[in-house]
Amino acid sequence: MKILAVQNRMGIGDTVIFLPYIQAISEKFNSPVSLLVKQSSKADQFLFQTDYIDKIIFLERVRKNKNGKHDGLFGSLKLANDLRQHNFDKIFIFNSSLRYKLIAKFAGIKKIYQYPLFKKSNQHIIKPAIQLIKNSLDLDVNNNPQIEINKDLEKAAILKFNINKKELNILLGIGGSGPTKRVPAKTFLSVMEKISNIKKSKFFLATGKDSEEQIILKNILSSKFKDKCVPLDDLSIKETLPIIKNCDVSICNDTGFGHLSSALNVKTITLMVDTPLIYGSYSSNMYPIIPDGELNVSHETFGKDKINPDKIFDKLISLIN
Repeated sequence: MKILAVQNRMGIGDTVIFLPYIQAISEKFNSPVSLLVKQSSKADQFLFQTDYIDKIIFLERVRKNKNGKHDGLFGSLKLANDLRQHNFDKIFIFNSSLRYKLIAKFAGIKKIYQYPLFKKSNQHIIKPAIQLIKNSLDLDVNNNPQIEINKDLEKAAILKFNINKKELNILLGIGGSGPTKRVPAKTFLSVMEKISNIKKSKFFLATGKDSEEQIILKNILSSKFKDKCVPLDDLSIKETLPIIKNCDVSICNDTGFGHLSSALNVKTITLMVDTPLIYGSYSSNMYPIIPDGELNVSHETFGKDKINPDKIFDKLISLIN
């Protein structure tokens, strides 16, 4: 049996969040599942050794200029033709777009499972997925994503990056997809100070190449903790996975690294400053911190300067003891 799952959101985290439902489909039909995802998800870099995943097929949509391979009417027909070559028997569409249902029909896929059509506005990211799997397969899903990597890659990372298990190895996800998600360097430095006072530690700094992200990275690397830091910004996602897997705990902004960390079964403190809390709390490996003075978080919170380092430190202590 050949099965396709469609997840057309943009980010790494968006794909990670849906992995439990894709795994449930795989286990139900005893068959790995292929994914149709956007290239920005970088799914090929973190699902390459995950048994329940078959092929990664990239959805090539630009949308703004509508000049992507799969944009517009002709792009939809092209996508349908591309999918037809794979001879899929079933498709699970994790959105409510009529476009993807029509593409599936034109691709000759006989069995189509999808969210109720035309229910896009303010849609909860997880609840419709839970309902889809329950209604179509009568399954209750554990919300903890799982990413698999080879033990040999883990061992190689330990040697290459001198990961000493007698130290406290901490991933700091200091980047973020937008400026309002990036907690200032001073907050991370305050936490690093508190941690270093109680235990010998090594900090792995995960971020992207955005200019503001690089400023945060440079501020940390120019501090007194520079000799305890290992920057990861020149590595691919694929290369960072075994390093993350060997960390004792992660402290991350709302960034792909936080989602990957929790899916690698690392206890992950998520700093939720302007994104709905569900994005940093859906897994039992996630421990969200929200801005001081807030009862909840939304896209209008803008709380990156109100994350309390003491709360991060207290949560970390509770996780490592």
